[in-house]
Amino acid sequence: MKMRLLTSVGLAATAALLLSACSGTGQEPAATSESLDLTYAVVTHSGPGDAFWDRVKSGAERAGSDYGVDVTYNADPDPAKQSQLIDNAVAQDVDGIVVSMANPDGLQSSIEKAVAAGVPVVTINSGIERSAEFGAITHIGQSESVAGEAVGDRLSEAGLTNVLCVIQEAGNVGLEERCGSAASTFTGSMQNLQVDGTNDAEVKATIKSKLQADPSIDGVLTLGGQYAIDAVGAVSEAGSEATVATFDLSEDVVSNIEDGAILFAVDQQPYVQGFLGVTALYLDSINGNQIGGGQPVYSGPAFVTEENAAEVAEYAANGTR
Repeated sequence: MKMRLLTSVGLAATAALLLSACSGTGQEPAATSESLDLTYAVVTHSGPGDAFWDRVKSGAERAGSDYGVDVTYNADPDPAKQSQLIDNAVAQDVDGIVVSMANPDGLQSSIEKAVAAGVPVVTINSGIERSAEFGAITHIGQSESVAGEAVGDRLSEAGLTNVLCVIQEAGNVGLEERCGSAASTFTGSMQNLQVDGTNDAEVKATIKSKLQADPSIDGVLTLGGQYAIDAVGAVSEAGSEATVATFDLSEDVVSNIEDGAILFAVDQQPYVQGFLGVTALYLDSINGNQIGGGQPVYSGPAFVTEENAAEVAEYAANGTR
């Protein structure tokens, strides 16, 4: 009995030594983010008061908090000023930059200079087609063409025939692609309506005026959650029966979907774009990883309808959807 016990103890000790030998590498542990003292800059084309970009910022800051790195957020809708923000980040010797490219041509020089200076760049949201060309390690976002085509199909299935596509940022290639792709699969007529997205009152007034001038318009497609709320108000004030659908979410949008005032919303998950943008830089910094395999990492699209809106409402209330 004693011999059997000693044998068991010996085997256990041997196993422990073997496990220790297998798990050890003989190298020092990898550096932590604290010892690396990492700082990432997030530079977007957001205008003031845009709820969508508040979610991008929240996602980026949450990733920074989770990984123990510093994240700075700056934005300007003017491509020249956004380029200056990128240049400033490079001059401040940041360890990586997350940038949205609503106007790729306007940002090309600054992004390529950042890459040439050895600063890793991850693009998010807009500019998916030009991201790799400029030297970014990956792109986080949705394919606007895929999302737009799916929207056109849904509008057709809803029986709509004459739809406004409301563009809130002049020169934004991603927004223009949404409308163009939706129109390509929509069986009715679709016309673009340019508005000033920095002024919600003006957005509502412009949509209302268009509805009053053309009673045949039976649908309004907006490209941002807050503008869907403007459209709902415009439809009501114009005495129109037009159906509202939208890209992107907010708590109010989800509530209006539940109430039947908005047909659906396309969720590209902006919180994910901010979070994964920082995550991509972090993995590159600490382990040389580049996610996506040379291809974009899709954050959407996902459709929120009356059937699943209640499931999303909790997260929308937290400001993360």
